[in-house]
Amino acid sequence: MSIKRYGAEKSGAGGQNLPFARAVEADGWLYVSGQVPMKDGEIVGTGIVEQTHLTIKNVVAILEEAGYGLEHVVRVGVWLDDPRDFWSFNGVYKSYFGEHPPARACVQSTMMVDCKVEIDCVAYKKPA
Repeated sequence: MSIKRYGAEKSGAGGQNLPFARAVEADGWLYVSGQVPMKDGEIVGTGIVEQTHLTIKNVVAILEEAGYGLEHVVRVGVWLDDPRDFWSFNGVYKSYFGEHPPARACVQSTMMVDCKVEIDCVAYKKPA
């Protein structure tokens, strides 16, 4: 089995090196680490709609870097800071995953950084 890591050399907020890869691929499976609404090392946006769009775009960028798309996502994990954001979050989420809805878990959680949402996923594509 071959294992490929994406973004293990990248830095996090404040230029800190993070002890994990943005994604790891193994035999057609791609595991994307939790993404937040971060751009250039800083959390962007204050509302759930804006932060959800950016978070999903960050997930998509990693998927595309590895040669995957949203249609390959089989499971998504979502953490919301405030459960009152659930319906607004779902509206944005559906605009990305409506055609290919994966399995999903969504929970309320206190975030490690000052944001409203974090998303991770698992994707699968038959190895070439």
